[in-house]
Amino acid sequence: MPTVARLNVTPVKSTALHNPERIMLERHGAVGNREFFFVGEDGRRFSGARKSPLIPIRAEYDATRDHLTLRLPDGIVVDGSADPSGAPLIVDFYGRPVPARLMDGDWEEGLSRYAGHVVRLARVDRPGDAIDVKPVTLVSLASVAELSRRGGQDRPVDARRFRMLVEIDGCAPHEEDTWSGRRVRIGEAEIRVGHPVPRCVITTLDPDTGLRDFPTLSVIRSYRGVSKDKELEFGVYGDVVTPGTIGVGDPVEPLD
Repeated sequence: MPTVARLNVTPVKSTALHNPERIMLERHGAVGNREFFFVGEDGRRFSGARKSPLIPIRAEYDATRDHLTLRLPDGIVVDGSADPSGAPLIVDFYGRPVPARLMDGDWEEGLSRYAGHVVRLARVDRPGDAIDVKPVTLVSLASVAELSRRGGQDRPVDARRFRMLVEIDGCAPHEEDTWSGRRVRIGEAEIRVGHPVPRCVITTLDPDTGLRDFPTLSVIRSYRGVSKDKELEFGVYGDVVTPGTIGVGDPVEPLD
């Protein structure tokens, strides 16, 4: 039976991933995942290659103190209260208007100095709003291994480049695609698998350095083609049917 191989979360969208042994999955997604995100001077969220310098930033959030710490690759540490006392924003997340507030404090100065352009930090008003499309994303390690093989790699590329919530072991390559529309139990939780995830240039970047190291998109195109919506797809989305705790090693069981 397939099992959970790794979990990937981060308190600040687009920063270095944490790999906890267990997470609590609510209807809006993993608790504490992506509550904060970056915007530019114009108040629009960063997308595509503009996010690459931000990937190595290590974000740590202490919920008991409501305190956020950002460890930048240049050695600078920016931290402080996570209370969003700045200006309100309405940010477009893939067609969804998401209410948020800017974070006052030293965040903008430190981030902008590091990135070389204006970077502001914001926090969503509602937990789960800073996800891309759906609260759960899944990919199997067999799919990543097949992609790597098709790309001429002797060993699998790092699956973290896909930034999926749940990585699964014990599947055939792209078996997760066949679960579309089905209920799947993962640990204590139950999800309903949806449509495939369209991929972007971020998947071509090393998840530790943010530097381009693998032609992910062209390899996907070469053997999986392009969807009817002209997207390059890899992995699948999911909605939470029954909240619960999931952990590394938990079984992943299609139910219908």
